[in-house]
Amino acid sequence: MRRQRAWRRLRAWLWLSALLASCAVPARAAEFPLAPGQEAVGAVASTVTAPGETLLDIARRYDLGYTELVVANPGVDPWLPGVGRRIVLPQHFLLPDGKRRGIVVALAQRRLFYFPPDGRTVETFPVGVAVAGMDSPLGETRVVAKLADPAWYPPPSIRAERPDLPHVVPAGPDNPLGAYELRLGWPDYLIHGTNKPDGVGRNVSHGCLHLYPEDIARLYREVALGTPVRVDRAQSRVEWVGDRLLLEIHPDKAQADQLDDGSAMTPQPPSDLVARIAAAAGDQISRVDWTTVRRAGLARNGIPVAIIAPAR
Repeated sequence: MRRQRAWRRLRAWLWLSALLASCAVPARAAEFPLAPGQEAVGAVASTVTAPGETLLDIARRYDLGYTELVVANPGVDPWLPGVGRRIVLPQHFLLPDGKRRGIVVALAQRRLFYFPPDGRTVETFPVGVAVAGMDSPLGETRVVAKLADPAWYPPPSIRAERPDLPHVVPAGPDNPLGAYELRLGWPDYLIHGTNKPDGVGRNVSHGCLHLYPEDIARLYREVALGTPVRVDRAQSRVEWVGDRLLLEIHPDKAQADQLDDGSAMTPQPPSDLVARIAAAAGDQISRVDWTTVRRAGLARNGIPVAIIAPAR
């Protein structure tokens, strides 16, 4: 218990220090060319830690979310990774299933994908998502309004937890909506910035989607009113990329919370994993490497791996 309290105090201090240090560091927005029928973008990369860096600093710099960076680097202390430590950057993404238009939010991936109208590119940004029991609605809606410097009117669900909140919080550094918001056709659910960028890529909201300040500024400029928005929560994606079948699995909410608390992640594959693989593999099911599937299901590190490789 004493060790856990000490860890929490140290983590809080380091988090504040990293947050202050990272405020001036712009994220490298991920934009990729997109060909018809393309199912994946990007590539896994790496960087080396500099003196005083935390994984929070690196996540912000490379436009990654906290959870996806931590789970891709098991055994690395997020707050004291050490100098000269090689850090894996999970920047290889399988694209969402379904229609590739407008905004698609992959809740389990803790990522937002934006497909501009010309269909030639895709942009992707990490997002903070809802805490357990407060998921965003699933399905389709649209962007119905855009506001710069929005005021925040705390909804009943938040006011029940914090009855001391004022009726309205004006624009400024204390406003949790940040500098921009996109209103959706679902009442009380927004895509917005944040005054706490350390929450991006974690389970932090009551259903809204939080972006880094620089990412929401870009999205706000580019997204038009009426843009379709689709939300899904699939924990795994299985896609053919050329002659390879790739599998990508992300932590569920409970596992993400364990990582956030500095605990070891309980290894547990998604319950629908075999069914998803069977549906994607089709008549090639006999070629699936089930050892790789099992490892990926336990690790859930979000990095696509080949479970059917080209025949030699």
